[in-house]
Amino acid sequence: MTDLVARAHALADDLLFPAATEVDLKGEIPSSHFDALAAEGLYGLAAPTEAGGPGAGLPEIVQILETLAGGCLTTTFTWLQHHGLVAALTAAGAADNAELRDRYLPSLISGELKAGAAFAAVIPTPPKLRAERVDGGYLLDGEAPFVSGWGIIDVLQLSARDGDTVVGAIIDPVAGEQLEVQPLDLVAAQGTSTVHLGFTRYFLPDDRVYAKTPHADFVAGNTFASRLNGCAPLGLAARAARLIEDLGKADVAAGIRAEIDAVRGRLDAALADPPSLPAARAAGAELAFRAAGALVAANGSTSVLVGRHPQRLVREATFLLVAASRPEIKSGLLELFSRD
Repeated sequence: MTDLVARAHALADDLLFPAATEVDLKGEIPSSHFDALAAEGLYGLAAPTEAGGPGAGLPEIVQILETLAGGCLTTTFTWLQHHGLVAALTAAGAADNAELRDRYLPSLISGELKAGAAFAAVIPTPPKLRAERVDGGYLLDGEAPFVSGWGIIDVLQLSARDGDTVVGAIIDPVAGEQLEVQPLDLVAAQGTSTVHLGFTRYFLPDDRVYAKTPHADFVAGNTFASRLNGCAPLGLAARAARLIEDLGKADVAAGIRAEIDAVRGRLDAALADPPSLPAARAAGAELAFRAAGALVAANGSTSVLVGRHPQRLVREATFLLVAASRPEIKSGLLELFSRD
């Protein structure tokens, strides 16, 4: 276990998990949670050493994400959005706007600035968020259906489609006449402060654009991010296994852990075989849902009481059935749920 992973374990067990029920009940994440993540250098997790980050490899990143998700999914899911912008600005393509990179990257790595992300709207065809080229920038029209961290983040990583080109930009998360914000009520993880954004002739100036990427390349480039999104269900399942073991059901916990290891292996292998990734993601989400259900059964009737971990984990597992999902993952889940 590396030092960074050890610090993540300490944060999850000593800070995040003990407060997870209160975070769930209040629907609000204490700012001290984000301060602690920044103090441990975890806001720069996606950055290479030459940019001031830890230069963490895949196994280390996976361990950290799973561990934190098992501590408090609400906090972890909100924090996780940040790393897309860090990764984008450290990529070679960010050299197209070195001024933007130099302006934001150091503060993003330190956690002084916190970022959100809104890029899924450009993946389907037709896209949900369109960009029209005009003098000096773009006009944006459409929607970003689920954007987490509103009121928490300082900047928003935004993607919009101009024909077959994905325009990546940084905008200020501020509502206005051209940017309508609608808060969403979620079954779980309400503290993520997730909103629906509506864009109407929203002007995006050229100096806020960090990349222009062919749509096919953008979709292909999301394989790594999709693999990392598979960490949260496994982290939740691992926490359920720990709680089940605490109830004296070591054999059940061991079975869940064995399944976690198997799904993790499938997710890692899918990096070299992207078509297999949706099935692996579906397997992870289904396992989290089943593990949370096993915890309810092992714990008994008090599981349904407000403020108890079992019912919270079931609701969070429900959230993870659709969070960061795609049609192929949905199909995989339906197949798993309908099998004999």
